[in-house]
Amino acid sequence: MQLVGSKSSQRLDDIGEGGVTLLPVEPEDMWHANNLIGPEDIVKAHAIRKVTTETKTGSTMSERVHTNLTIRVTSTFFDPGASLLHVSGTVIVENNFVNLGQYHTLDLELNRPFTLWKKYGWDSVAKETLADALKQDKEGAVAAVVMQEGIANICLITEYRTILKQRVESTIPKKRSSSSEQDAGMKRFFDKTLSTLTRSIDFSIPRPLLLASPGFVAADFKKYISDEGARRTDKTLIAMAKEATVVHSSSGHLHSLNEILKSSEVLATMKDMKFSKETRYMDEFFDKLRKDDGRAWYGTAPVEKAVREGAVGRGGGVLLINNSLFRSQDIGTRRRYVAMVDKVKEDGGEARILSSDHESGQRLDALGGIAAILTYPMLDLDEDEDQADGGQAETEENMVI
Repeated sequence: MQLVGSKSSQRLDDIGEGGVTLLPVEPEDMWHANNLIGPEDIVKAHAIRKVTTETKTGSTMSERVHTNLTIRVTSTFFDPGASLLHVSGTVIVENNFVNLGQYHTLDLELNRPFTLWKKYGWDSVAKETLADALKQDKEGAVAAVVMQEGIANICLITEYRTILKQRVESTIPKKRSSSSEQDAGMKRFFDKTLSTLTRSIDFSIPRPLLLASPGFVAADFKKYISDEGARRTDKTLIAMAKEATVVHSSSGHLHSLNEILKSSEVLATMKDMKFSKETRYMDEFFDKLRKDDGRAWYGTAPVEKAVREGAVGRGGGVLLINNSLFRSQDIGTRRRYVAMVDKVKEDGGEARILSSDHESGQRLDALGGIAAILTYPMLDLDEDEDQADGGQAETEENMVI
């Protein structure tokens, strides 16, 4: 993503209440744009509109015209597979082709700029999201193949999301068949997986490759890549085999990816990548939750109380919060979560905004989208909430009587 126009040389801290013009240049930028654009925001972008005109003879003529439209956003739809973003809303600036209040869906495209105005201004979370979008270091995405005999899931793991690129299926003769038939079946499977892998993910720039499976399937596939590279004298395949890390997984299905990202081999290889850190934080949170020592809490009310008391600060405090919570249509709810992020940073703690499109974010989503690791134990943080519920129930019971 690139910042264009008069704001291109401006510091993000100085954006204030104004709009910014952004140019998405790669598919990942559409994901960032989806996180930036929320309900009630204003977006101006290129649009194609079907216009029907009536001639003097009474006949009608339709044509598609190119224009720029400005809409107030009501909803967005992001297609992660195709990296397409559709932004729907009502027109707030009329022109020769559309009237005020008409409904339109903008299709944001690569290499076409759009301008965004945040209705409630650029708060700290919006500025951080924008800063992430503008980072130039887009390399380092990890390719992963989670496989077992006859099944391979080919994924691309970026800093912010996990993308299932392709799923490969192939019939492998059962073990009771002759060994030659089974070997031929595995060779066909490996050949199909390798061709799909190189077609789906660009390996012209060296990148880590994770191969995971139960048993020896992943190790055999790595050897197959190496042998094919030598046979074809293909430097790309030889480099792929060299960069590949083989890890064990319980199955070849996609849900095993979370297990893979926790393995010591993977953490050692990618210790500095954002998603690896988030996985470690989630593991640390669940470890403390199992110990039940008062240093791990989840849910909005208990976490908010801990943050207010300064327990998620310097010395190991970590706030984990899903980016989906900041897409609330209620501005009060959004500001509540932004205030928690700001307070944790002010107290010297770490606030991590996890992607709901990533494995770690999906684990957090199961806990309500928010959790915290405290610097010191706090007990009964949910007691007030329970008492409030109990008091309300008692009041209702008295009213019934």
